[in-house]
Amino acid sequence: MTTCKQFVFSFCFLSAFALPVAQAAGSSPANSEQVTIADVQVRISDHGAVVLLLAEGKAIQIFVDLTVALSIQGALNGEKLSRPLSHDLMHTILDAYGGKVVRTVITLKGGTYYGALTVAMQDQVKTFDSRSSDSIALAVHFKAPIVVGRDLLESAGRAVEKSKTEDL
Repeated sequence: MTTCKQFVFSFCFLSAFALPVAQAAGSSPANSEQVTIADVQVRISDHGAVVLLLAEGKAIQIFVDLTVALSIQGALNGEKLSRPLSHDLMHTILDAYGGKVVRTVITLKGGTYYGALTVAMQDQVKTFDSRSSDSIALAVHFKAPIVVGRDLLESAGRAVEKSKTEDL
């Protein structure tokens, strides 16, 4: 397969996960100081799987489906499953073509968390709109920074405390 065809295939596959983001007002924490997440944890709560984004003594809770939770937890622990999950596959494909996730920005709009996933491949850097859970999973796989606005951390972040959750 030619390099061009390989790139098109990879791009189409990546597009299945995310659509290019137009940098519209409110789609990134540009209006707020940015805070880099210091730690990511995956827990099981009474309401299902939850990803905790931890920074400055606060945790932002994002509920995710179990498959995404397993993908994130596996990447955090460096575990390889017998068969790759979607995020493992995307990591492998991007890696094979010299691409990488350079960061993700998590925002909250209308009660829904969004991810803006920034990917660098060859001499191009593009940002893609994605589900926050997919964006977090790929950032964790690539050990890329996860960023939130200080306003989001202040409004949605809860003081870290022992809760009714269990490690996954």
